[in-house]
Amino acid sequence: MISDPLVFAATSDFAGKMRGKAFPASELEKRLARGIGWVPTNALITCFDTIAESPFGSLGDLVLIPDADTFTEVDFKDGSPVERFVLSDIHTPEGAPWFGCTRGILKSALDRFDRLTGLSVNAAFEHEFQLKAEEARLGEAFSLQGLSRWRGLGETVMAAMEQAGLKKDSFLKEYGRSQFEVTVKPEIGVKSADSAAILRELVHMSVRRHASAATFTPIIDPAGVGNGVHIHMSFLNSEGEPCTYAADEPYGMSQVSARFVAGILKYLDSIVAFTAPSKISYARLTPHRWSAAFNNLGYRDREASVRICPVVGQDPASIARQFNFEFRAADAAASPHLLLAALVHAGCQGIEEELSPRTPTEEDLSQLSGEELDARGLYALPRSLEEALEKLGANKIVHGWFPEGFVDLYIAHKNGELAKADTLQGPDLYAAYSEVY
Repeated sequence: MISDPLVFAATSDFAGKMRGKAFPASELEKRLARGIGWVPTNALITCFDTIAESPFGSLGDLVLIPDADTFTEVDFKDGSPVERFVLSDIHTPEGAPWFGCTRGILKSALDRFDRLTGLSVNAAFEHEFQLKAEEARLGEAFSLQGLSRWRGLGETVMAAMEQAGLKKDSFLKEYGRSQFEVTVKPEIGVKSADSAAILRELVHMSVRRHASAATFTPIIDPAGVGNGVHIHMSFLNSEGEPCTYAADEPYGMSQVSARFVAGILKYLDSIVAFTAPSKISYARLTPHRWSAAFNNLGYRDREASVRICPVVGQDPASIARQFNFEFRAADAAASPHLLLAALVHAGCQGIEEELSPRTPTEEDLSQLSGEELDARGLYALPRSLEEALEKLGANKIVHGWFPEGFVDLYIAHKNGELAKADTLQGPDLYAAYSEVY
């Protein structure tokens, strides 16, 4: 059959979906320079393919400018077409960055961090996903047999990651029904979010070729486990030396790390609408799910919103290189770029405000009263997307981190998603999100 290979120019949008346009691969050099047309109202396409109320209507033009460094080409060698796509920035026709581009927003956040500290953000995204049609089997959590039944899939995912140039780390059979986790090694700055966006697509492509379907939905069944995205973060100086750890500071956190984390935790109620942005995300952000339910720092605690991760060995140099903290109140309904941008901005705010280090919690916070939480500077995270959006809309400091009008545009997008989600009840709601992600 005749074929003219296509390249898909993609942007990770407000719904965490990769949307864009395809063009002939023979025109790649031309498109790298001139881009391909796009429309402002496309930012208002919800995860359900409805269009939220748009301030742009049918007016305006934009351009997707592909970034050659993100060009991805994977040949699954099964007779199917080679997959080709490239991440893109959204610009105006005049060449200026567009205020609604998630990748551009992340670049601005990272620039702010660089100006404040002279350091780079080193980050890695862990993803959990489930196979939709696979029957439940007892006794397979973290098991060899659970992996063995899907070894072919895991090895396809690893091979696809290799072709795509991702720094593959691990693939495991997770705790939940037909649930797996795939991880990558850390990357500097924007590349870490690019890798996360690319990885999600590679998993879907790989699973489809094994006659199944994957979902990264935040939670399939409120009675079951959820699928999280965990972001490991550390800092490097211009020589590539680690700056996250300080042996003489409490819990090993350097001053910049402690203030950065304190900023995330102070502003978490106002940024969780970016990190856990679906209606069903909040069924997962509840106590005793090994996710997160409060704005707490934990020491090796997998129910903390931010966790200080363990290190192996006693050599100080090795400890410094391993040392990192993990943000856990996130899922794959979020654009990796927007998610990381919100964390970096909140961390920068903590540095600018010179916030005091947080003391890690060591108890079940759900057993504490509101007064006890208040006395320790703790609070429960929003219990719904509606509440999270209200917190975001009311926080003018958070508005100021982003281009003028961006937060209002994002809230309009999410209200459009809620308008559709609110027409669905119970299992139908969870099934819809499972299909989308």
